[in-house]
Amino acid sequence: MTKRQVNTDKLSKLAHLQGADLFGVADLLPVHKYMIQQGGEFLGRFSRAVVIGMKISDAVVDQLDPILPADYSLYGFHVYKAVSPLLDTIALRLSQEIERAGFNSLPIPTSQFRSPGKRVAIFSHKLAAHLAGLGWIGKNCLLITPEYGPRVRLATVLTDCELASGLRIEGKCGNCQICVDVCPVSAIKGNDFCESESIEMRLDVDICGKYRDGADSGARRGAHVCALCLARCPKGLVKKRG
Repeated sequence: MTKRQVNTDKLSKLAHLQGADLFGVADLLPVHKYMIQQGGEFLGRFSRAVVIGMKISDAVVDQLDPILPADYSLYGFHVYKAVSPLLDTIALRLSQEIERAGFNSLPIPTSQFRSPGKRVAIFSHKLAAHLAGLGWIGKNCLLITPEYGPRVRLATVLTDCELASGLRIEGKCGNCQICVDVCPVSAIKGNDFCESESIEMRLDVDICGKYRDGADSGARRGAHVCALCLARCPKGLVKKRG
């Protein structure tokens, strides 16, 4: 077994012992330039991304009420106050393990923006997970996994540690347009993912964000949880019922 595989297996075991459902490693070389453009020059020293994921409760997703304010939504509480903090803790522990081995590491939180008022993340968990072979990026701009569909939450640790990377999974949305039809503000455009294209080719980020923030209507006050494109995706439904 190679040193890369030994290091990878060690981190994978630690992640699963801490509660992660998904683990993968992405080779960042193919997206190196894009990483720097999105997050800054300091990201350029990292060659690998360790991606971890946790499944979101089916029961919580199935009762999702997109009208409720986030603070009163079971989905909002489950995702942002239960699953996300646990993922961030696991990412921190993986980062500490990597640093103890003598390598650099940078844990990227589940939720993060490059600067106040911007809807652009420092780093894309979904892109890293796609490169790691954990799933494909669907028309809804979510990572869709073979095991759980899009019903997952992600965190990432960037590193220069020698690790064995995974292989990409090709997109399997096909002709499905359910996420496009269910979007209440028609923010999803129905186009397949392409690494060389901006997210705006697939999603109107501003319209989507304003709807979730409650800024599109005086009747919807405060931040809300929509997530209909996640809840109605047949990939998640089929796996749950099958």
